[in-house]
Parts: sequence; C-alpha cells; structure tokens
Amino acid sequence: MWLDNIEHGALEQAKNISNLPFAFSHIAIMPDSHQGYGMPIGAVLATKDVIVPNAVGVDIGCGMCAMRTSLSDIERDDLKKIHDLIQKFIPVGFNKHEHQQPERSMPEYKGGCEIVEREYEKARYQVGTLGGGNHFIEIQKGSDGRVWVMIHSGSRNIGYKVAQHYDKIAKKMNERYFSSVPSDWQLPFLPFNSFEGQSYKKEMDYCIEFAFANRMLMMEFVQVCISMVIHGVEYGGVINKPHNFAAFEHHFQRNLIIHRKGATRAYVGEIGMIPGSQGSKSFIVQGKGNDMSFKSCSHGAGRVMGRKQAIRELNLEQEKSKMDDLGVLHNIETVDQLDEADGAYKDIDEVMENQSDLVDILVELTPMAVIKG
Repeated sequence: MWLDNIEHGALEQAKNISNLPFAFSHIAIMPDSHQGYGMPIGAVLATKDVIVPNAVGVDIGCGMCAMRTSLSDIERDDLKKIHDLIQKFIPVGFNKHEHQQPERSMPEYKGGCEIVEREYEKARYQVGTLGGGNHFIEIQKGSDGRVWVMIHSGSRNIGYKVAQHYDKIAKKMNERYFSSVPSDWQLPFLPFNSFEGQSYKKEMDYCIEFAFANRMLMMEFVQVCISMVIHGVEYGGVINKPHNFAAFEHHFQRNLIIHRKGATRAYVGEIGMIPGSQGSKSFIVQGKGNDMSFKSCSHGAGRVMGRKQAIRELNLEQEKSKMDDLGVLHNIETVDQLDEADGAYKDIDEVMENQSDLVDILVELTPMAVIKG
C-alpha cells in the first residue's frame, strides 16, 4: 500500500482481492485508493488465466488526456468566454448531442461484439460528451510557462452496458461451476481463454478506444472554443492514459493480466497525468517503473468522503469561496454539486509525496477554469 490511512471498506475489499485463488503475488493499493464496487478504486490486481469485469469497472477506458498550448496566459475576460463556450459546445452529465457525430469520430468497428453492435448508433450521440461524476474539463497554467487543457472522461453508456452484460455472465458461470469466490465479494470472473472471456476482452478493448475517441473529440471542441476567442494558438500532441482497463503485461518473469481500476500505468519514462481535485494542482508525471506497483501510479487525488456524505457535510458557500479566492472559474452552484467539491478529496500534495517512488513530477498545473459533469 502506498498510503498510511485507508478506509475500512477499501481495506476489506483489498483483503478480498488478495485472497482470490487466481491473484498473482500481491495487490498494489495506490495512494488515492478508496472503496469501490467489488474492488477498491486505486488498486492493481494481477491474475493468471482469468479476467474480472468488476476489477475494470463500469466506466471501461475512463482516463485522462492533456494538451499543451502555445499560450503563456489567458486574460480573465477571454477565459470566461472560453469557459462559457465549452459549456455550450460539450454536453455534460446525462446530456448528449442532438445529432449523431460523424463516423470519423468513432473508433473503427470490425465486428464480433454483441453489445458494441447493439449500442453503436446510440454511442454516436454520446461521443464527445463529458458525462458526470468526477469527470472534468480543466484549463490550467503550467509551471513550464504554458497553458494546458486536461480532460477526464470515459466510455459513457456503451462501456457501462458492456460491463453490466459481462458481469451478469460471470455471475452465472461462477454459480454454475461452484466458484470458491464468495458472491458477496462482487468479483465474479471469466476464464480468459473461454468464449465469454475473449468476448469481454474484445468488447472492453473497443470501449477503451471509444473512451479515447470521446476525449479526443472533446479536445477538438475545446480548440474550436479557444480559437473563437483567441487567434493563432498552436497545440502540442495529446497525452492519453486510461485508468480503468485490463491488459496482458509481463511482470516478475510472468505473463499476467493486469487489472487497473483507478490506477495509471507508469512504466519507466512513460508520461502520464495525475489530477488533483477541483481547485487543487494537477501534474504531468513520468513513470519510474516500480515493480511492486506493477509499474502503476494513482489516477488522481482520491475521495476522502462519499458523495452523499459530501453533500450532507460540506458547506456550499465555503466551497464556492475557496474556488473564488483561488481565482478559478467554476460551475459550482447548488448543494447537489458538493459531491465533487475540493473538500470531498484527499490532499493532492500528500498523495504525490506518497508515490514519489512511482513517478517523477515534470510539470505542475494550477487550475484556471473548471467544468464538471
């Protein structure tokens, strides 16, 4: 574990996954870890010959992308215009586009995926949309003297449908074959080389591609919004990193299926992102390839209180004032939005200190404007 304090529920889940009969070596718990469904968010599970849908999660391919601009700063009035335009162009929460997006916006579909095929046309309305929860679009000022754009989003409804479908199949298979894994652990599994396991992997991979396409289309929209206010801006390449996925990797002289749920891959020299909470710093990082973490790092700050608890206990005016005092443009307006307030999250500086053996910080990013789902 890369943290000293872990909530009871997350610790119990960590114990459960460590006792899975097919778990390899050990479980890696990241410094942003907190309780999830079946498996803690901010955890890495290595398995032999099986794949576990709930160890990936319902938002398959959820991740971050970041883009460096040629701007050194943005005047407040211009920032406000860009912030408003982004909210106009990009649907958030349960909203979607009024019209299907062009085929070029979607990953190529080569067939053989039951759920993807069923949901494909609906997904064309959702590609290029933010979603809800902790998803965000943020304009940031970098310690490198440049303005950055960072987006956190996932595979929307198509990923949820795939996850839901194969979790049900895994439950039925585990019941049929008298699995030794208790059902209340919420960790039904699929033999990787079975038809069901291969089908899930294929559909999961498409959802990962869809989530990337979703973020890239939003990046295009953000560039359009910036260009409508400021002319002549140039953009660097996009850094993209999923943090909800399973993949074949080689660790400890073994070929393993590495499940990362709320964890980012951090091989030696690999560039990634670790965002803070609303109003706190984010970071562009470089992986150190730590073997014990299965070459992973945190995917963010991590929650310190649940959504309902945050709405119940945090003070709306205090959270709004905190953002206003920092000079950050935001869209916190109602008590219901306190579930994603800064006070609901861990201290990002402590999280980064706890994983100094996992990543090096390359660029520190200070928020200028935030749009939340």
